[in-house]
Amino acid sequence: MAGLFGRVELRRRARTYLIGLLSPLERKTGWQLAAAAGDPTPVRVQHFLSRAVWSADLVRDALRAYAAAHLAGPGGALVVDETGFPKRGPSSAGVQRQFLHATGRTENCQVGVFLAYVGERGAALIDRELYLPPSWAEDPDRCAAAGVPAGRVADGALAKPRLAEAMIGRAVAAGVEAGWVAADATYGRDSAFLAFLSSRRLSYVVEVPLTQTLRESDESGRVDVLASGAPESAWHRVPPRPGGCAAGEYDWAWATLPGADDLPPGFVRTLLVRRSTERPAELVYYLCFHADAVRREEIVRTAEARRIMAACLRAAKAECGLDHYQVRRWEGWYRHVTLAMLAHAFVAVTTAAERAQGEVGGPEAPRAIHWR
Repeated sequence: MAGLFGRVELRRRARTYLIGLLSPLERKTGWQLAAAAGDPTPVRVQHFLSRAVWSADLVRDALRAYAAAHLAGPGGALVVDETGFPKRGPSSAGVQRQFLHATGRTENCQVGVFLAYVGERGAALIDRELYLPPSWAEDPDRCAAAGVPAGRVADGALAKPRLAEAMIGRAVAAGVEAGWVAADATYGRDSAFLAFLSSRRLSYVVEVPLTQTLRESDESGRVDVLASGAPESAWHRVPPRPGGCAAGEYDWAWATLPGADDLPPGFVRTLLVRRSTERPAELVYYLCFHADAVRREEIVRTAEARRIMAACLRAAKAECGLDHYQVRRWEGWYRHVTLAMLAHAFVAVTTAAERAQGEVGGPEAPRAIHWR
């Protein structure tokens, strides 16, 4: 990454910032990172995040290429999720009272939409966008005070699925090898998002609410109604992807949906339903779009990729200070978050390399037995 920071002083500051994010510091705020770098005050750290000349987007592009080079494969998935960053005041870019999935409450916070790559070798965050609520987009003076770019203000409050489309489009344009896209119901209920993926023949497994209908103005086409008609013989237990949920925790039913004229040749739409073995009344529904020859196990493991994405966000916060920033302006958010993602990607790639070395050089791991 050194070439992305033009001057030697800037490269040194970037290096010390990343080392601080990778260190065992309990909190990775400006004061703590400055102290770890030997600075008496956080002035230089603040300058690095706010006024120094370097591009967070170029670092993002290099980070994405780095993660893809070490983790990507044909069975990997691009996974969309969001997370909140609680804030006390009203000045941080994009902050307002909004729902936080992590806590299940409405809080004063910023919301970031993230894209992760989840593959057999590991997972890492590879892109990010800060959500700009309507209350901000309608207030140009407030946006200008927080450093929101004029172009973004002109675009208005882009819905979260539009931010996801932009990130997925960048990954595809950069040649990231991925066979799937996965997302939660925020994106699954958005028909334009599903059309964006299917028009590009990007196979997907996306969660949808139980009220999702597959035929307009027809309650019998709701996914929960369709799932209620599944016979017991349709439910199967599938071994999870490494890093996913524990084996045997869920049963899965999978059905092909009636064909549509808009489907590309060789593609189908299917409905996947997850049932808890401990609480059978708890069902989760997924709409899927993929080649007709796909196996059940691949569909299920793509659905499980969302759990791994959530684990990435938790690890990036706990280990690399993703949410420890104290900046308020738009550019500062992107700079800190991108460097925290880079630190997390380094951990993910290093872990994958050590795991691969252990598999090659160490004793053979015992093989799991899966009953059919």
